[in-house]
Amino acid sequence: MKLKPCFLLLLLFFFCKGFSQTVITGEITDKDNQRLSGATITITQDSTANIIAYGISDSYGKFQIDVKTDSEYFFVKVAHLGFKNWNNKFQNKTQHIIVQLTESSEELKEVHIESKIIEKRGDTLSYSVSAFKDQKDRVIADVLKKMPGIEIRSSGQIYYQGEPIQKYYIEGLDLLEGRYNLANNNLSADDVSQVQILENHQPIKLLDSLEFSERASLNIKLKKKVTLTGSAELGSGISPILWKANITPMVFTKKQQAIFSYQGNNTGNDVSLEIRDFSFEDFGRQELNINKRDWISIRKIAAPSFSQERWLDNNVHLGSANYLFRLKNDIDLKINVSYLNDSQQQMGNTQTLFFTQNDTISILERVNNNFYNKNLQSKFILEKNTDDNYLKNTLEINNFWDSQFGNIRTQDDQILQALNNPFSAFRNKLKLLKPFGKQLITFASNTGYTGSSQNLNVNPGRYKELLNENQPYTGTNQILKSFTFFTENSAGFTKGLKDITIAPEIGFAIQNQKLDSQLILIDNNETETLKGNYRNDLNFFSSNIYFTSKFIYKKNSWNIRLQTPFNYRIFNIEDRNLDKVQNLIRFTFEPDLFIKKEFSVFWEASIYANLKNNFGDVTNLYYGFILTDYRNLQRYNAPISENFQQNYSWRISYRNPINSIFASSSYSFSQTKNNLLYSNLINQNGATVFEALVKENYSNSHTLNLRGSKYFSKINTTLSLSSTFSSIEREQLLNERFADIQNQNLNFNAKLESEITDWLSTTYNADLSYLYTIIESRETEPIRTQSHSVDFFFYLSERQYLSANSEYYYNSISNRNRNNYFLNLNYQYTFKKPAFDLRASWNNVLNTNEFVRVSNSEFSYIQSTYRLRPTQLLVSLKISF
Repeated sequence: MKLKPCFLLLLLFFFCKGFSQTVITGEITDKDNQRLSGATITITQDSTANIIAYGISDSYGKFQIDVKTDSEYFFVKVAHLGFKNWNNKFQNKTQHIIVQLTESSEELKEVHIESKIIEKRGDTLSYSVSAFKDQKDRVIADVLKKMPGIEIRSSGQIYYQGEPIQKYYIEGLDLLEGRYNLANNNLSADDVSQVQILENHQPIKLLDSLEFSERASLNIKLKKKVTLTGSAELGSGISPILWKANITPMVFTKKQQAIFSYQGNNTGNDVSLEIRDFSFEDFGRQELNINKRDWISIRKIAAPSFSQERWLDNNVHLGSANYLFRLKNDIDLKINVSYLNDSQQQMGNTQTLFFTQNDTISILERVNNNFYNKNLQSKFILEKNTDDNYLKNTLEINNFWDSQFGNIRTQDDQILQALNNPFSAFRNKLKLLKPFGKQLITFASNTGYTGSSQNLNVNPGRYKELLNENQPYTGTNQILKSFTFFTENSAGFTKGLKDITIAPEIGFAIQNQKLDSQLILIDNNETETLKGNYRNDLNFFSSNIYFTSKFIYKKNSWNIRLQTPFNYRIFNIEDRNLDKVQNLIRFTFEPDLFIKKEFSVFWEASIYANLKNNFGDVTNLYYGFILTDYRNLQRYNAPISENFQQNYSWRISYRNPINSIFASSSYSFSQTKNNLLYSNLINQNGATVFEALVKENYSNSHTLNLRGSKYFSKINTTLSLSSTFSSIEREQLLNERFADIQNQNLNFNAKLESEITDWLSTTYNADLSYLYTIIESRETEPIRTQSHSVDFFFYLSERQYLSANSEYYYNSISNRNRNNYFLNLNYQYTFKKPAFDLRASWNNVLNTNEFVRVSNSEFSYIQSTYRLRPTQLLVSLKISF
């Protein structure tokens, strides 16, 4: 299936036609012709009738309103604080009006003003925290979950209208650089006056009038100009001996911000999420990063999708220091340092069903794993972001010292696994924008280095047919070392020409990757380093010289961005051990088009299309086999992978802060042409040999999203609904036979947050999913899962509450434990002087000891049974600064 860009344009056209009733556009100014934002425009059928349409002027003083009425005339009224109301009568036809308001000199009488729950000023939405907060809410994350249009995923990442936020500011400053969970989960909601959503936010002030942004950012507005806050929490319990600690002081002033934190526990709270980075790359065209790469691993159990405190068996310590200081000339110095020491245990079993065209292979593994994770991560940032200058230099130094140990029992054997997985990384990023005449000169640089030395021991060995002439042997040792150096540098300029901005750029990127691996056979006390196809001595060098032009058009309600990158790529690969050499030169053109149209202050739509060429790197083009885990042996003994990707999408969104309604719909289609097809040879014991072969093939992906949320102020309730459908079609080689595989996923979610009375509030969350796999003409059994959670909070008095949290989970595949039930009970009492919370928790009251999670991959179903934490009691004391 091929979807042409014109199809998406037609969709947008018909969508526009759906709104082509009478359209009233206009501009609102004062007597000095200064444009006024935030003016309210109401349209009535006659001078006393009910409102039939309304709107709000944007930051440019402009508005657009669709009017649906059969009357020959209608009345327009414009109101703005500090100005006299304006009224006029108009004929019912599409037209453009200009309104000039005069200042009001009347003396205002004493009035009672009720604060708005959600207020829109230009591109800024302001949510009143006090309107959404109730007695149980302690940190700002508790309140954000109730705000319509805003969503917090299980990882802690914040989404607005279904898209991740770009920046998380506190009083306009980006202290945490993407690791905002630390503030979100610890900043007291009592210290926050407003949560602001900055729509179409351009983080670089110098580009604000030149380059639009389609992403939103979030800003926390504090009640005080100088805020000294934080908390300290200590807790202990039984079954087994439990402990927890969290000490997080914070300070926020105009020129300084700081968050220091120590957190530790063995209660199942994964505090590593506090330092998870959700930041977007703010420059650089290549995928050159310092993310940790795990080449080899031990087999794990898929973690349950509900609260970690029910299943995570851990002992963790986290220290984090984050400091921002404003130097002279508006230069910010930021330091973000964290150290994590975490040990975890996993127990349970995994049943994997591999589906081929005419067979099903079943593997049962009983798993006992131990993980030891240690890492030190740091960022040092110097940034100047003003209306006439931009400079940002980021130095990152990260080190990881991870190890893993696993014990797996299968139907036939017991397998011991031991993995050492250290990793180190260094990177420096620089971006500079400087006015030069009537244009901006830009320069960017991204240079880094990563190194990893990994070692996996498996006892006994699993591939006796391939590795030891069909004779059993004691074990296997996979040794792997990888190193990467990269640099990307670019220069260009940005110039505005009335409504058009042009930004040509030229640059080059270089990446050098090395891979050295050895597979060692261990038989009793003797070792043998396998040669030939079981070694890698690979050197991979790639370079890219590129030239791109960015054209940006912004006028009235239209935003258009076209990028036209030309790339000249060179690839050189050499494996001295296997005497393999490859050279590849490609010239590519990868246009990228984005169009957004604002139909009114409430409605907007966008389309996106791009063409992309992707090429493999050392991670998917090595020639010798690597034992990636105890039952997966893989290599890519093939030419460099090349795929040509077409991506198309459209999106329609509606947000009405007056009625607290937020909704969006999106569809995306992607087609990829690949030069390589991947082969999986699966043995009856689950051991898999993975290779690549040269064969042109296609894969298609469709995704449809629908979501909406509304806040009902009269009953203090937020209702959120969403649905996602995705379908992926691709070709695979399974056990030496070609197969067309299709995976489909349909998901529905509903969430309700309600403060029913002064003494009772509740939260309800439902999730239903349908997973389906088709291999050629063979249809596998669909997976149906559902989950429901209901939380009740009983406010016994102004300072105490009792809560009951219940959950239900179901899956259609398991032979046992299809239905899982959970119950937690909590009691909290708040003392005023000194201010602290006393909290008692009884977790897993029903003592449910295991949970079954079912998932699917391209050609398999995986049923994971996870051992849960036993019932436990925990008492904690939390003091607020």
